[in-house]
Amino acid sequence: MAQNLHSSEVYDFRQYDQVWKRVAPDLEPYPGMGEPAAAPGPTAPVPTELASAGVLARQESQLPGAARNPCCMGSAAAEMLEVLTGFIEEELADRRYFLALSRQAPAWARQRLRDIAADEGAHARRLMAAHYLITGTCYRPAIARGGAAVGRWCPALRERYHMEACSGLNYARAADGTTDPCLAKLLNELSADEYRHAEELMSMLERAIQS
Repeated sequence: MAQNLHSSEVYDFRQYDQVWKRVAPDLEPYPGMGEPAAAPGPTAPVPTELASAGVLARQESQLPGAARNPCCMGSAAAEMLEVLTGFIEEELADRRYFLALSRQAPAWARQRLRDIAADEGAHARRLMAAHYLITGTCYRPAIARGGAAVGRWCPALRERYHMEACSGLNYARAADGTTDPCLAKLLNELSADEYRHAEELMSMLERAIQS
């Protein structure tokens, strides 16, 4: 009886196998239940050309562009993270100040001050993007409380002129202090913007003194 049952089971198995081959001839009906794989034979010698290609591939994987630490916004830029976060907070504070100053300025200066405020906000966003490229995390700026204190018009312009000129100098110094080429380029661009703001504020002061 056991022998007959065993024969029936074998017969049924083969019958299902034939049905499967008719329905889906390209698929293995019982994965892992086929003939055991043959033992691997001796390894064939690798041609010299292929071996040289493998060495070249390993060398290429070690190039700066393929490394986990990239040549731009990598470990060299990470040394400047504390400086970058300080610049971000300064830019956001400058943006708030120029918006407050624009509300108290003469009509002819208001739009230009709002434009400068927009520039400062754009600077902060570029620096936060650089922070993310370096760290893979988003920087969360401090939450400002209270409004920016703005004094009289001419003294305010004088103060902001010096602030913008010093910001331009600080960005230039930071650019000289990093070996990361992309970060240095960004900092030099921001330096040029801050010096341009200082020149515009000086022009406003010239007009305010003449009036």
